[in-house]
Amino acid sequence: MTKINPDILRWARETAGLSLDEASKAIGLNAARGQTGAERLALLEHGDVEVSRKLLARMAERYRRPLIAFYLATPPATGQRGQDFRRAPTTAPPDFNPRLDALIRNVRARQDVVRFLLEDDESEPLPFVASAKISDGVEAVASSIIEKTGFDLAEFRRASDIDKAFVYLRDRLEKCGLFVLLLGDLGSHHSKIEPRAFRGYAIADPIAPFIVINDNDARAAWSFTALHEAVHIWLGQTGVSGASHEAAVERFCNDVAGSILLPSSEIRALDARRLRGFDDSVKTISEFASERNVSRAMVAYQLLREDIITTARYRDLDDHFYGAWLKWKEKKREKDDEGRGPNRYVVLRHRLGPALVGVARQYLATGSLSPTKASSLLGVKPSAVRTFLHPEGAR
Repeated sequence: MTKINPDILRWARETAGLSLDEASKAIGLNAARGQTGAERLALLEHGDVEVSRKLLARMAERYRRPLIAFYLATPPATGQRGQDFRRAPTTAPPDFNPRLDALIRNVRARQDVVRFLLEDDESEPLPFVASAKISDGVEAVASSIIEKTGFDLAEFRRASDIDKAFVYLRDRLEKCGLFVLLLGDLGSHHSKIEPRAFRGYAIADPIAPFIVINDNDARAAWSFTALHEAVHIWLGQTGVSGASHEAAVERFCNDVAGSILLPSSEIRALDARRLRGFDDSVKTISEFASERNVSRAMVAYQLLREDIITTARYRDLDDHFYGAWLKWKEKKREKDDEGRGPNRYVVLRHRLGPALVGVARQYLATGSLSPTKASSLLGVKPSAVRTFLHPEGAR
């Protein structure tokens, strides 16, 4: 097993708010050989004794840290979470969400590993990270993203469905150096985080920029969220985004993403007479969104930004579309519970994305990444890493 820096063990325990005595009891480290559990844990944290993988797994569970965090070279600096874009500067922060906090720690740990691998390979910083300012304007930033990624709106819309459209957009983003992950839980549906708690997360790192999309959100919204977080990368901003449009930076990111996927000229050309009644609005927006591989909520938001519908109508529509999506999702979950869901590894590879899986495959082959660390990066058992990375060779 890869040697663990004992400072990481102490950092993980202390940031979990546990004393040596409390932690030893929590992880089941009992008295032995004339030493108390707390004394045995102190020896582990001083590097006098190596920690077993079984005990490490219990630490990860009890300290509420992703297993991969224990393989970092040094404890991460504080303040890595970044900004909270879910609120305006003058409003109170959203309620603390321990699952979201744990998810962000998990993402940061994965990103640290990827960054280390790329830095060790002398990868050059990506020039587009932190290359833009809000003062540049919506169209300028949108043009920069389109130019750098090679995104073609016509190609996006030619995709046969929203899933294939997202695959195309993700490929464009990852080809220019971004990592796009679909993560909305801590490894099981029991720990899922609702999209109204967070929709996306961006790490504006010049070597390994990460975009995380909450895959508990509607699939039709993934493309918009991906571009919204890409704008944060262009602005050099690390942080978490939600459904709120109160913060000026969130409105700006929404406007840029909207400009790329749905130009204002198309919204303004929509016949307002087809939006007079609520039911008419739902029907018109649904048809309009489907033709363009975007979400209905996004179209409603763009209509609001163009003053074509009122704020009250927008809120009613947003609640309606969200409720309809929840019903669809429940039906899908029941179907998956009946055993008709896709293979777990297929789903996980899709969630991690081709770029992250490709990095793991490349550096595992060169020996720069151990199977143990690769297992934490990918979220599979060490014995399953090679099968996961090379499914075509599995028997």
